[in-house]
Amino acid sequence: MSMTVGKKGVNSNINITHYIDILLVLLIIFMVAAPLKLHDHPIRVPQPAPKVQPPEAKPDSIIVDMDLDRSVKLNGTPYTLDKLETTLTEVFRRRAIKAVFIRGESTLPYGAVFPLLDLAKRSGASDIALLEKKDGKNITADASQGGH
Repeated sequence: MSMTVGKKGVNSNINITHYIDILLVLLIIFMVAAPLKLHDHPIRVPQPAPKVQPPEAKPDSIIVDMDLDRSVKLNGTPYTLDKLETTLTEVFRRRAIKAVFIRGESTLPYGAVFPLLDLAKRSGASDIALLEKKDGKNITADASQGGH
């Protein structure tokens, strides 16, 4: 830094020549070193669908309903929770697509439906979607991916 005293007052200037020299040296170092860096990032590529699916695989949906009286139905057939878990485990063991839809009444508290979510996960469901029944109509309320 230089400082001169003259007729018009104090004049101070910063000598930035040394800073520019350092900047240029660093720029050259990084330009030389950048191509030497290995760019080794793991890439996850989606796997193709299996060409031959097991003959037991069915394309139809699995829908578990819970009514206001907390009764449970699997595709319209009444089940107890214990029987439902064993049935879903057997079904998911044979299926390639392990998706289940859980449909409940709109006035039902979420805590009442939560045991069905646990049951579906224990049974082997990978995709679970929540549906809402309102006034006799089925309305999609929420969808979530399992295994995350």
